Amino acid sequence: MLGHQFHQWRPERDKRTPFERLLELFTEVVTHTSGDVDEAMDWMRTLDRQHGLTEPDYTLDDFYEDLKAKGYLREATGPGNSGLELGSRGEQHMRKRALDQIFGNLKKGSQGRHKTKDRGQGDEPNEDKRPYRFGDKLDQVDFSASLRNAQIHHGPGAQSGRGGFRMTEDDLVVEDREFRSTTATVLMIDISHSMILYGEDRITPAKKVAMALAELVMVKYPKDTLDIVVFGDDAWEISIADLPYLQVGPFHTNTVAGLERAMDLLRRRKTPNRQIFMVTDGKPSCLKEADGYYKNSFGLDPYITGKCHNLARQCRKLGIPITTFMIATDPALQRFVSDFTEANNGRAFFTGLQGLGDTIFADFERNRRGRAR
Repeated sequence: MLGHQFHQWRPERDKRTPFERLLELFTEVVTHTSGDVDEAMDWMRTLDRQHGLTEPDYTLDDFYEDLKAKGYLREATGPGNSGLELGSRGEQHMRKRALDQIFGNLKKGSQGRHKTKDRGQGDEPNEDKRPYRFGDKLDQVDFSASLRNAQIHHGPGAQSGRGGFRMTEDDLVVEDREFRSTTATVLMIDISHSMILYGEDRITPAKKVAMALAELVMVKYPKDTLDIVVFGDDAWEISIADLPYLQVGPFHTNTVAGLERAMDLLRRRKTPNRQIFMVTDGKPSCLKEADGYYKNSFGLDPYITGKCHNLARQCRKLGIPITTFMIATDPALQRFVSDFTEANNGRAFFTGLQGLGDTIFADFERNRRGRAR
């Protein structure tokens, strides 16, 4: 008689080495410390005292030496710097871990993976067949199907005027192909002081999203471009390598400067598919003008918001959609984002910190299916 046999539940054993277990925690901690290795190790020692992370035969000192030996840490290279800093392997591991945390279902793929609705002389075959058209390449011809057509149309023993097998242009069948377009993306990150106000850390999740998106583009879409723009009182571009060290400052929110910088970057890109992602939690409260800064932290200033709406409309004319990820719940700010999105004909997501990465990933994949020219 068939049946089931039950036994006591046995939790899955952690097969990671002591170094791998500690590396997971260290990577999370050093993300919160914005790449400060000394502060991260201080946190690790405190956590070890409280929770017993290490064992007598593998201490934090052993872990620290392994980080250096394996290339996760290196001697600080900047002027006036001493001690250790993250090495290139450590920075890459932070991006990979962010990718796993946020986009855990992704696997490495070949370059140029996003599809478009256009078909014809693209670079990726699909299962569709169609008749030959002038200009189709020889490597697109499906010879098996073409030979079969020739036999059907002319008979297996058909003879031409000079004898021999007969095939005409009408017999030829080609494999249809999909275009694979490239996309230029600018990710704008708000680094104003409000990103750490009220005891809520909003910059670390935003930073993780940026690192994960960077790793996604480099691994899965290497033909794409990703530029990172941070904005506070002003806006400036940072490199992917700078992401682990990103911090907020005593800044207002100059959304206009961020949008202008993003538009300048996208104008240089030759791809027809361009887009802006903006992660923010605060209202626009600052402008830079000829005679200095105009700032207003009290409510939504119509002068500042009007400038934002004008840029949103300019992006719309240029075919640049803006997707705004709003990580605050204030109704007035949400109304501003809604109006801003309507002006651009873009998208807006009013999302909590926990779901921020999943939401951005879903929209990034959807937005990439654009035109190929």
